[in-house]
Amino acid sequence: MSITLAIDCMGGDHGPSVTIPAAFEFLREDKDVRVVLVGRPEVFDPAFKARAAQFGERLRVKHASEVVGMDDAPAIAMRSKKDSSMRVAIDLVKAGEANAAVSAGNTGALMAISRFVLKTLPGIDRPAIATIIPSMRGQTYMLDLGANVDCTAEHLLQFAIMGSKLLEAVEHSDAPSVGLLNIGEEDIKGNEVVKQAAELLRNSGLNFYGNVEGNDIFKGTTDVVVCDGFVGNVALKSAEGVAHMVTTYLREEFRRGLLSKLIALLAMPVLRRFKKRFDPRRYNGASLLGLRGVVVKSHGSADVFGYVWAMRRAAEAARNNLIERISASVGGFTNAAAGAERLGAE
Repeated sequence: MSITLAIDCMGGDHGPSVTIPAAFEFLREDKDVRVVLVGRPEVFDPAFKARAAQFGERLRVKHASEVVGMDDAPAIAMRSKKDSSMRVAIDLVKAGEANAAVSAGNTGALMAISRFVLKTLPGIDRPAIATIIPSMRGQTYMLDLGANVDCTAEHLLQFAIMGSKLLEAVEHSDAPSVGLLNIGEEDIKGNEVVKQAAELLRNSGLNFYGNVEGNDIFKGTTDVVVCDGFVGNVALKSAEGVAHMVTTYLREEFRRGLLSKLIALLAMPVLRRFKKRFDPRRYNGASLLGLRGVVVKSHGSADVFGYVWAMRRAAEAARNNLIERISASVGGFTNAAAGAERLGAE
């Protein structure tokens, strides 16, 4: 199945110096993909055209006169920069000219513009940000990671449905297990919202494991971990901080004297495998779920290798009908819940 990706060339810390080479790399890798590069006209100079010629009709350019800055307020980006590369890329998805959009730009602006242009799916109150975290069993999908600070039990249920369908589409996983992040495994633990969410999840038809704690994220106890955006963002940033601290300490210790340097040389193969296993670039690409279109957020500081991973995730989600899967699942649950409510009333 041929997929078209719209790429916000100007977004992120590095802009075209990363996004364009990443697009070229992905086009070489996946012969069934087409790419629309969206950016300022001056980016697509004669040198670019000479390199792009090898891809023929699989690569085209869409000009955009404005750029959403990393520090732009979402409201300003949405209202005042209607010809930004980010907005034009999302517009292409809305118009059906692209199956998915990828941007490394301002997260708040990307969510605001995507929600305004694409709208949310029926039955979804709020979009959520989902990403992959390495675990002892491989990886864990976690959401929400910051889009929704205050959530109801119904929102958490919707996040669980969307996360489950994301795994089915991208990882081809049947009935992925879902855990609800809490301060303990017991049913009596947690605030009222979490307790109510657990009850909804038990009756949802999803493969609900139950409550999970913070350490279960990295144990890989469940395939999906659900929480509100405040908790999810804190958990993610804490994990990133610990990982950075551990690697910094290792580097310092291996440089402490000649003997340590010799040991480091002997341990280099192990260290390389360790680095590859936890390379954050391999987990790049957060999905904005709940929209009427596929949108993937790349990390702002991603290099070419990392950005290609974000493009892979976008293509896989579009190829495997993620939007249709979420829509059908949420619609089915809504109808079942409405039927149960009518029976209860009778």
